[in-house]
Amino acid sequence: MTPITGLDLTGFTEREPGVWTDDTGLVLSVHFFPLVPDLPASLDDLPGLRAALAGLTAEAGGGLIEAVADAVDGVPAVRQLVKVPLGDRPGQAFIGSCTIPRAACSTVVKVQAAEGATTGMREAVIMAQVGPDAYFRAHPYVAGQLGGLPSHVGDDERWDAQFPGHPLTLVRGALARIAPTVTFDDGFKSLPPFAGPAPARPAPPAPPAKRGWFRRGGS
Repeated sequence: MTPITGLDLTGFTEREPGVWTDDTGLVLSVHFFPLVPDLPASLDDLPGLRAALAGLTAEAGGGLIEAVADAVDGVPAVRQLVKVPLGDRPGQAFIGSCTIPRAACSTVVKVQAAEGATTGMREAVIMAQVGPDAYFRAHPYVAGQLGGLPSHVGDDERWDAQFPGHPLTLVRGALARIAPTVTFDDGFKSLPPFAGPAPARPAPPAPPAKRGWFRRGGS
């Protein structure tokens, strides 16, 4: 169960509770987590949040394409778009999510799709248009090098119209269309806001040494 009371499911068919698919290969799902959100920074610190999310995504082998502040039914949220490698075959999957955090819980709306048998066509065409030197770039949210999948201009929204059937285009467009239609029950909306991650707990002190571990004088 989630606190979502409505969302536009035009074009989607329910496959199981909370999961829908459409004819283009998109998978839409909604989630509720009754835990302090695991976002690495407050939504009020967007630069810090972006940098931390980019680092965490890179550590997992993917790439953060964008993270923007948003609001869903009047509740502050963060919208992310990430790319991840497909472990069992060449290509990438693209995941768009809108996380609506409260102090002790969160709701997430997620849309995802993967490349099919043909991979890398968008990237190759765009690189041919802009040239290799202008194609790759430093990550816009983090100074220095990150691991994971590289940042490049081929993921920018300005290319979506040229590739209407690409999974990145489909995911970005679906999330942008669906997120504004989400409504919540009043109980969720009235919960205390998310103020940032819980402070890390200090490590417990080492236990005191036990007497009798050594003897003096062989006694």
